[in-house]
Amino acid sequence: MTDIIIIGAGPAGLTAAIYSRRAQKSVLIIEKEAFGGQMTYSPKIENYPGMISVSGVELADKMVEQVLAMGAEIELDEAAGIEVGEDDTKRVICKSGAVYEARAVIIAAGAKHRQLGIEREDDFVGRGISYCAVCDGAFYKGRHVAVVGGGNSALQEAVSLSELCSKVTIVQNLNFLTGERSLADLVLAKENVEVIYGATVKAIIADDSGTDDFRGIIISRGDAEEELCCDGAFVAIGLAPENTPFESVTSLDEAGYIMSDETCYSESGGIFAAGDCRTKNVRQIATAVADGAVAALNAVRYLN
Repeated sequence: MTDIIIIGAGPAGLTAAIYSRRAQKSVLIIEKEAFGGQMTYSPKIENYPGMISVSGVELADKMVEQVLAMGAEIELDEAAGIEVGEDDTKRVICKSGAVYEARAVIIAAGAKHRQLGIEREDDFVGRGISYCAVCDGAFYKGRHVAVVGGGNSALQEAVSLSELCSKVTIVQNLNFLTGERSLADLVLAKENVEVIYGATVKAIIADDSGTDDFRGIIISRGDAEEELCCDGAFVAIGLAPENTPFESVTSLDEAGYIMSDETCYSESGGIFAAGDCRTKNVRQIATAVADGAVAALNAVRYLN
């Protein structure tokens, strides 16, 4: 029996492990993919306190090293559900068939940026394809970038990038912007912002001279395809939380996020939600770390 099981090894889950171990609680982290979550896609992070510049992979490695040094255990597996017994014991059932028991669970499963689903997209993440203007916008100062999407997230990205970049081209698959009117008006008033309506991204243009650098995207409008040469493309077509396995023990909002406030409590006693998987307005590494600390401290209080 473990004191606290943490589902997810992103910044929220890893921070929760640190705080839980400092409180002398036994900890098991269950992670299905790579340690570090979304931050591993950022080649350079410059907005994390104490780090002038650090790659997402390096920051993740440092967090994992700290967690392991403090005595937390890690299992590479995918949580498929949570059951709560009559004695309030939590059982985390994994896809491998393994079952782990704990007195408290912190869900820090994160949320993934929805991808375009085009060939070689993963190859260019961090070197032409980005999902976060706050994280990577400064690398494109004075350059031409594309923003894919037309909702609030895409429009906010476009506003932010317009202050840095020489030109921003929004590629929207519909014939209108779906974001809030006031935000759309703000974007359309920007002299260096152009909107291409009714277009979808079909492919990435790469340098064929041997460097394989990002050179732009191919967009399709109706039956016609055209090249959009740019220095980078910011994909903002939504986030996809992976909380379906936990809907029997938590309430999800219409977008699939666990309904929890800044206390990180869920509706089930002893189950907490931290990081990008819960309802919140700002999703950054710093806010995920904050959630991890809060969730762990409240889980410790619950156990005590």
